[in-house]
Amino acid sequence: MKNQRLCVCVALLMFLSVKDFEASAQHDDWVESLRARLELMADSLTTHLRPWKVPDRVCKVEDYGAVGDGTTMNTAAIQKAIDACSSRGGGVVLFEKGDYLTGTFQIKSGVMIEVAEFARILGSTDIRDYLPMVEEFKSVMSENYAFCQSLIYAEKADCVGIRGRGEIYFRGEKVHFSSPETTGPIKDRPLGIRMIECTRVVLQDIFLHNSASWMQNYIACKDLIFEGIRVENQANYNNDGLDPDGCTNVIVRNCFINAEDDAMCIKGANGLISQNILIENSTFVSTCNAFKLGTDTQGDFKNILVRNCILGGVPYSMVSIEGHQASTGITVATVDGGDVSDIVLQNITINQARCPVFVRIGHRGRVIPGREKPLPGTLRRVLIENVKGESNFRQGSFISGISGYPVEDVCIR
Repeated sequence: MKNQRLCVCVALLMFLSVKDFEASAQHDDWVESLRARLELMADSLTTHLRPWKVPDRVCKVEDYGAVGDGTTMNTAAIQKAIDACSSRGGGVVLFEKGDYLTGTFQIKSGVMIEVAEFARILGSTDIRDYLPMVEEFKSVMSENYAFCQSLIYAEKADCVGIRGRGEIYFRGEKVHFSSPETTGPIKDRPLGIRMIECTRVVLQDIFLHNSASWMQNYIACKDLIFEGIRVENQANYNNDGLDPDGCTNVIVRNCFINAEDDAMCIKGANGLISQNILIENSTFVSTCNAFKLGTDTQGDFKNILVRNCILGGVPYSMVSIEGHQASTGITVATVDGGDVSDIVLQNITINQARCPVFVRIGHRGRVIPGREKPLPGTLRRVLIENVKGESNFRQGSFISGISGYPVEDVCIR
């Protein structure tokens, strides 16, 4: 047990003696310091990370040939509107009214896609309309999973976003995209949104509906805000909700995600650090993991605060294609060599989870082909406090390291 410092503090007076409290008090220094530091981080993000100012220019897609009749293919017209708006210094590309059918389009710098209340963007149901977009930045996502198709794409763009009271309906149901579930490359099932190495990304209020696989993947991006978005992704296999990967400075606030696969999932598959992340006042429900850090952890994770959130299985009143229990409410894991530290989850409700809390070090060691398998990572300084819930199931919660690589400094209250 040398060097192993695992403290599980459960604040149930009836089960703890005075001596127990004296022992746990030895660990209060790091707990209080961590909580205070992450609250300062959250205050700084809230103060300084604001949506970028969108220029007054409005480019209506109809002015570039788009027709909102639900049957006309508008890919070329939408791209013309985006290119024109970006080249003139940026502004709004407006979908005003109707159903706009499209294949892959690329958002350029300075462009805010706005889908008005009575408008929908409809994804094509023909895989041939999803152009392969192979990013310059190489990661496990591009090399192992071979992700290259999505309805919406951006790369190395600054000041981009999607907003509005309307809907983006990706039409990813199995009847349209029928390839099997996988833990590797996803063939012939495009993602919803992919953004690579972008800065100042904003998604506000938009309803994102039924992708054919992951709904959103943001790789190596900085300064991201997700505010008031609603995601319903119960259409197919691998239906994640929101996956920032190796991103710095992220706010997720007042969001709702219902996903067949991981709902809110922070990844590190690009090898960069995931840091300075605030997730608050949101609901994430899933038939897999409601909130997950990992399991792709080729990069490190640090300074992540999740507070005032509801996690767990899908309510029986809502659509779910794989039942209504979540695998886990909270997962914090490193299995590919990354170091995970300074994580706080507070004021959390977990319902309908087979395993409410799962904390894990493993040694899968997934890397880009040709690279050496890393040693296991570290997992330390994790605070989970003020947790409640109901209708959780008999599997129980787990904290698990491996020989020579213990989980350290975990406090659950």
